[in-house]
Amino acid sequence: MKKLPRDISGTELIKLLSKKLGYIITRQTGSHIRITTQFNGQHHITPYNYSKSQFN
Repeated sequence: MKKLPRDISGTELIKLLSKKLGYIITRQTGSHIRITTQFNGQHHITPYNYSKSQFN
């Protein structure tokens, strides 16, 4: 499994996944945003909405 890049924010990650794989935001609880895609079967992920500086 590839590691996620650390130089983008959670918001940027969600935008990229939306454009490339058709993910849409299905719900949010605090800083955790659940996104879902129907591409190649239904799939959910819940990325943490972190800032760039939090991990650098």
